[in-house]
Amino acid sequence: MRHRAAALCAAVAVVAGTLAATPAEAGAPRPVAPPAPAPLAWKACATDDYPTLQCASLEVPLDHGRPDGRHITLALSRVPHTAAASQGPLLVNPGGPGGSGLTLAGFVASSLPKAVAAQYDVIGFDPRGVGRSEPALDCRPGHFAPVRPDTLPDTPAAERANLTRAKAFADACGAKYADVLPYIGTVDAAEDLDAIREALGAERVSYFGYSYGTYLGAVYARLHPDRVRRLVLDSVVDPDGVWYDANLSQDTAFNDRHRAFLAWVARHDAAYGLGTDPEAVEARWYAMRAALAKRPAEGRVGAAELEDTFVPGGYYNGYWPYLAEAFAAYAKRGETGPLADAYEDFGAVDAAGDNNYSVYAAVQCRDARWPRDWDDWREDNWDAYEKAPFMTWNNAWYNAPCAFWPVPARPEPVDVASDALPPALLFQATDDAATPYAGGVRMHRELGSSRLVVEEGGGNHGVTLSGNACLDDRLAAYLADGTLPPRAGSGAADAVCAALPEPEPLQSKAASTSSRGSTLHGLLGFRG
Repeated sequence: MRHRAAALCAAVAVVAGTLAATPAEAGAPRPVAPPAPAPLAWKACATDDYPTLQCASLEVPLDHGRPDGRHITLALSRVPHTAAASQGPLLVNPGGPGGSGLTLAGFVASSLPKAVAAQYDVIGFDPRGVGRSEPALDCRPGHFAPVRPDTLPDTPAAERANLTRAKAFADACGAKYADVLPYIGTVDAAEDLDAIREALGAERVSYFGYSYGTYLGAVYARLHPDRVRRLVLDSVVDPDGVWYDANLSQDTAFNDRHRAFLAWVARHDAAYGLGTDPEAVEARWYAMRAALAKRPAEGRVGAAELEDTFVPGGYYNGYWPYLAEAFAAYAKRGETGPLADAYEDFGAVDAAGDNNYSVYAAVQCRDARWPRDWDDWREDNWDAYEKAPFMTWNNAWYNAPCAFWPVPARPEPVDVASDALPPALLFQATDDAATPYAGGVRMHRELGSSRLVVEEGGGNHGVTLSGNACLDDRLAAYLADGTLPPRAGSGAADAVCAALPEPEPLQSKAASTSSRGSTLHGLLGFRG
């Protein structure tokens, strides 16, 4: 996930160790717990948008299997409950892996109905390695600096250039963080959640996660089912695809979503003048890509950067009007400035993005096995590219450091299936590209007592607290008193909500430059 400031739309090594030194696997005997931590020292860290936000820090073991060993620090935030009776902590996570959750606490507390939010201490946190937590990973600053090699490896030289970048990133991580990387993974982060619970003095916690945060929540629930009160998962990771297969599945889904964007541009030909035939509009987009591969716009936006700029449109259609404006300016008039501006708003990676990506790679490469033979990657991704050219190779190179990762992966990802949990509430859009619909259905089946609420026809990633009252009412009712939709007699969905209307071009009176949806997606970022 790459966190960027979407200014136009968003409101806001080898390691010295052996298998004995790796974190404890799920189900393994746990050591005797150390003494309870001191109470958290909360201090005001208010912002204009979130005036009651507080911050604190918590030390946790680097290796939860060795609680008396080295400790690291997690950065926490909270909006305290104001009701007379509290329902305890509600931990929130924006996904990633690598996403900062400090501001998300304020967003969730202010977006829920006041009577519901008042009953919870809404707790945000930067997971280990992220943001204000220490140490914060930054393996190779400037790794995404433009102009990068074209992602399409259609010559041996192009493939070598991209492989060199991927290996350089993995090598840099190993050189800088050999002692930390074995403990940057979802199981470690899940144990951090339990340390946060303990520091809060709560016997049980509620949890609300988006995107990768759904997998983190499911792993925590599997490891500590008796400590989960309520569990909300929005835009759900396929628990059987962690992580190589999940990325290949994304390629097809993002290609479909990109074509949905191009079809939307064709429907609004009066605004953009690129034609009314979606296939012809698509041809013009790929012609733009080919031209930029030869001559980058403003010396900054080549083919790789163009893909980076348009990938966010697969996460949130509120970005479509801005992307379409830049596309039309270049395709019709050869103007490069709007495209460069769009890249800065949606595609460029800053220092925070370098941190996010470092943690993203560390977690994904550690969580599960990846092919170590590049021939396997080459074959699988060319097969995917034939059906889904938009993002396949961009996505492959984004994850390619895992082919060279200096830390051994877990033998198997955590099996999250559980019938021991309280009923969880899952939300999923049918056309979500980042976490395709089938994964939400699979998680629904793995969590035996869960309910699945589906946004029919929706394509955004992160659908609750985005302005869809039907979804938000279901969320509020569940957090208020545990109310769930009745279990459906057949099919995957227990409740269905209609999707929000598509955006309008910027010239339209109906167009909006600010909404809860754009605020949320500015916090969730991309790639997760």
